[in-house]
Amino acid sequence: MTKSKNSRLVYIMALGLFLAGMTALLVAGLKQNSVYFLNVSEALAMPAEDMQQIRLFGTVAEEGLEYDAQAMGVHFLLADSENPALRIPVQYRGVVPDLFEPGAEVILEGGFVVQEAGFFNAKTLMTKCPSKYEKENRSG
Repeated sequence: MTKSKNSRLVYIMALGLFLAGMTALLVAGLKQNSVYFLNVSEALAMPAEDMQQIRLFGTVAEEGLEYDAQAMGVHFLLADSENPALRIPVQYRGVVPDLFEPGAEVILEGGFVVQEAGFFNAKTLMTKCPSKYEKENRSG
């Protein structure tokens, strides 16, 4: 082989290794950042071991709401929006949004703590603001 063919082969191999490395990083990043988005009934149907990192959507139940002033957080029951009888106990540590109240729709990010059988440990708590999503009634 001539010198130019050797250098061309080196460049092709380097490009192949670079593309393989970039593909591996992309796949690993997407896998790590992918999160299930489930409602309460879907979450209850899955095994807790499969839900270490999920997004959960539901409504704050009327009963079971306890604020924890010392730990700056809240314990509550998250009810399914379509079937309120289905509930998941939730623990959240952090600043509670102003719109958080019984009946509010919330989105949680976190996971089930397997040791505490079915207890959802929320790392983030977001409330759905009804004024942003409801159509304004205008008369006249």
